[in-house]
Amino acid sequence: MNNRGRVEIGRLLRVCLGIGLLACGALALQKHDGPPYSRSFLRELLARDQAEAEPVIPDGPAEDFNYVFSRLSYRSPGGRLFQGHTWDTDYPKADRQFLIGVLRYTRVHSRRQEQVLRLEDPKLFEFPFLYAVEVGYLDFSEEEALRMREYLERGGFLVVDDFHGTREWQNFEYQMKKVFPERTIQEVDLSDPVFHCFFDIEEKKPVPGLQYLFTGRIFEQDGTEEHYRAIYDDYGRIMVMINYNVDLGDAWEWADLPQYPEEWTSYAYRLGVNYIVYSMTH
Repeated sequence: MNNRGRVEIGRLLRVCLGIGLLACGALALQKHDGPPYSRSFLRELLARDQAEAEPVIPDGPAEDFNYVFSRLSYRSPGGRLFQGHTWDTDYPKADRQFLIGVLRYTRVHSRRQEQVLRLEDPKLFEFPFLYAVEVGYLDFSEEEALRMREYLERGGFLVVDDFHGTREWQNFEYQMKKVFPERTIQEVDLSDPVFHCFFDIEEKKPVPGLQYLFTGRIFEQDGTEEHYRAIYDDYGRIMVMINYNVDLGDAWEWADLPQYPEEWTSYAYRLGVNYIVYSMTH
């Protein structure tokens, strides 16, 4: 894809998402040189966003589509905030706004509404793509670990996102050792097909969460660098795609917020679309 095409992605993304706050956001940007924004300003935006949350989109059963965005609901005892659970961070707005981009930029016949799945769900194997966030608080039972292993070995593709720093990495690594004690986690090279199966991703970029707007920090906790890692099967297929010190979910969720940098939103959409195409072709 040429440079002009990449520029068009960002422009069309804003249009297709129907930015309701564009006018006031543009004015705010004219008066503000960059982060940090005040917490009160962001609380106001969050409250407005909650009041204008997108309604449920009834668009038919999963079997009527060739792709459904499925989100993993998992146990996280003592999880940070969120009443003891973290699987639903950014849910459902991030999922639905991302799906708008999928429908706009690809010919994938995708359902517009997400699907929430637990590992014990008997329909799990009908959904080859699974997205999980805040996996620094994930806690697999022995039965869940075996179920996840079966799901991945039968062709499932797991994308994990929005976890940061040493402590969260250590927990995630520990949980994945329950699933694949014999496999290692590897950095994904830029030449890997996952970065080129639809859009050509030529650089690994950080994608910060909304916190960037009031802290000015790209990374959270003691994270200092973005990592795109994976667990591969014996044939070189990625089974688990790992976005570490990266928050694609916030970039999708806040794509309609003019204060959130378009560069990161466009990158997150391109990368997410690649993950979907990869899951359907590998």
